[in-house]
This record gives sequence, structure tokens and C-alpha cells, in this order.
Amino acid sequence: MRHPILVSLFLTGAIVVAGCSETEDESVERALQDVNAIDETNLSDVMLTVADPNEAVSYFQRTLKENPDRIDLQRGLALSLVRARRFTEAVPAWKTVVKHKESTNVDQVDLADAQIRAGDWKEAEKTLDTIPPTHETFKRYRLEAMIADSNKEWNKADSYYETAVGLTTRPASVINNWGYSKLTRGDYAEAERLFGDAIRNDSSLFTAKNNMVLARGAQRKYTLPVVPMDQTERAQLLHTLALSAIKQGDTETGKTLLREAIETHPQHFEAAVRSLRALESS
Repeated sequence: MRHPILVSLFLTGAIVVAGCSETEDESVERALQDVNAIDETNLSDVMLTVADPNEAVSYFQRTLKENPDRIDLQRGLALSLVRARRFTEAVPAWKTVVKHKESTNVDQVDLADAQIRAGDWKEAEKTLDTIPPTHETFKRYRLEAMIADSNKEWNKADSYYETAVGLTTRPASVINNWGYSKLTRGDYAEAERLFGDAIRNDSSLFTAKNNMVLARGAQRKYTLPVVPMDQTERAQLLHTLALSAIKQGDTETGKTLLREAIETHPQHFEAAVRSLRALESS
């Protein structure tokens, strides 16, 4: 009479053990999934920072085939295409992102950025117009300033540049852009001032130094500004100043500056040598 009871107890115990085993398996599986998710996130971060941009593009394309609806992977692909300077491909990639139900205003700004890089200024302007004015970020205003510049809407451009400068702790590049805008308008003195501000914020920004020399040359100021520069940079800036003098019709001054550039450069300065030879033979 005890056998059925023992069998019943055994079966009950087996079911309990099986239930415990299944719960443990599920826990292990969930833990593995969590680890994989962490590893994947870390790998995505690596791909977006230190990896070769084209390798990153391939990685996100492969991963998206398995998870086509994940917006973080869609963003990763779009960002990688921009890093790889594949701007024509980056635009549709960002359009896919902004259609996602979890997309944000930041994604719209990144789409506009890609459109500008691809040379589609009108579409970039339309994209920015869809973003509410309450979304106030450095990148948004920097792009707005660039578009206003392209439309020759100078007052709007100045206003956007000023706002962008106030929204970042690293304003050198945008101040340089603002200065270049002033340079193209023929406001050379104001351009020179802005380039000086850019250099004070980032003394390594050679583009701003070169632009400052252009602004000075346009005012017939044929001396280098007092800014940090190494010997090679000094030679290159003298070359820029020489070409500016020649453009203004001050040929002899240009020759003198070219000779100084050649003497200053720590190596053979082929570009300056060619320019001087061309002047002397003409």
C-alpha cells in the first residue's frame, strides 16, 4: 500500500527538481544575455570612437541585419558613415533614425549636419525648421549659423554664431567660422579680432592663424600677428602673407616675405620656392 505514496512523492520531488533546474537555466540564460548586452554596448562604443570608421560601418551593418529595429545600432551606422566621410550614405541612414518612434531632436540635428556635409543645404534648412525652437544646443545653432551664412543673411548668422559660442566650453572652431564669415563679407578688422579670439581659446588651431594672416593681408598689414607658432607654422604663415601681398599688387613685399618664408622653414619649402621663382621669372 505504500508504493503508490512513494511513487507519488518521487514524482512530486522530480517535478520540483525539474522546476528548480528550469528556473536556474532561465537565470543563467538571462545572465548571459545581460553580459552579451554589456559586451555589445562596449563594442559599439569602441566602434564609434577608436575603430577605423569603415570597419565600424561594416560592424553596424552586420549587427543591424540581426536587430533591424534597434535605434542605437541605426545611430551607430549613421555616425560611422559620417566618420568615414561617406556623407551621401549617411543622409539616408539618419533619415532611417529620425523615422524611428524613439528618435529625438538630437537625431534631427545630426541629419541636418549630414545633409550639409553632403552639400544639400536646402534640405538641411528644411530639417532644422522642423525642430522646435526650445531645442537649444550648440550644434543646432552652429548649423543654423552656417545656413544663414550660405543664404547671406548676415544678421541672423551673427546672432546664431553668438548664441552657439555661449553654449560651449570649446568655442574656438565656431569663432573661427564666424571670423571667416566676416572675412568673406569684407569686414577684415572684425574678422581679425574674431580669429584672435579663436586662437586664445585654442592656440593649436592653425586654421585660425592662417585666416588671421589673410585678414591682416587684406588690410595691408604685412607683419605676422603675435600668436603662438612654431618655426614651420611661422614659415607657412609668411607664405600666406606673401601671397596676400601679391594679390594686393604689392609684389616686392611679396617677394621679400617669400624669401623670409624659405629661410625660416626648417626644411625645403617647395611651395614658397615655386612662388618666388614664378615671380622672378615673370
